[in-house]
Amino acid sequence: MRISGLVKLFVLMAVSFAASANRLNSYAFVNDDGSLRIRGQIVRLYGLSIPPTARICWTFIRPIQCAPRASLALDLKIGTRFVDCETLAKNADGSLTAVCRVNGEDLGAWMLAQGWALALPDAPVEYLQLEGIARQRGVGVWGIPVDRVHPLDR
Repeated sequence: MRISGLVKLFVLMAVSFAASANRLNSYAFVNDDGSLRIRGQIVRLYGLSIPPTARICWTFIRPIQCAPRASLALDLKIGTRFVDCETLAKNADGSLTAVCRVNGEDLGAWMLAQGWALALPDAPVEYLQLEGIARQRGVGVWGIPVDRVHPLDR
């Protein structure tokens, strides 16, 4: 019986290690293209594309932060909280594709609902629906011209 218990413990540890190998959990920094930098890894949110938008600057904080609107929105959403990502794939450029959450909320779904991202053709049906709702509401990129230059960028 004792050997059986050790075998069970070993199997449980191996499964736990395999599950944790597919996870990243730490602070995240948002890059200008909307990808995340977590523990030195570039992580792209699964199922969406973040289109380029005009750069704006937050002048109410020090140091002043300037970035594309979608990236600033994602950075504001994450704040100083931990991001928990389940990696799905490693890309040719070395980056990871993952479903990432903050406090249990899917960041990809949030970006789509706010209109700051486009659902890719292979995205979950929920993502496609969230994009359609944002488009109908005229929020995010659906409410502003994507190539408009912000007056602060001139």
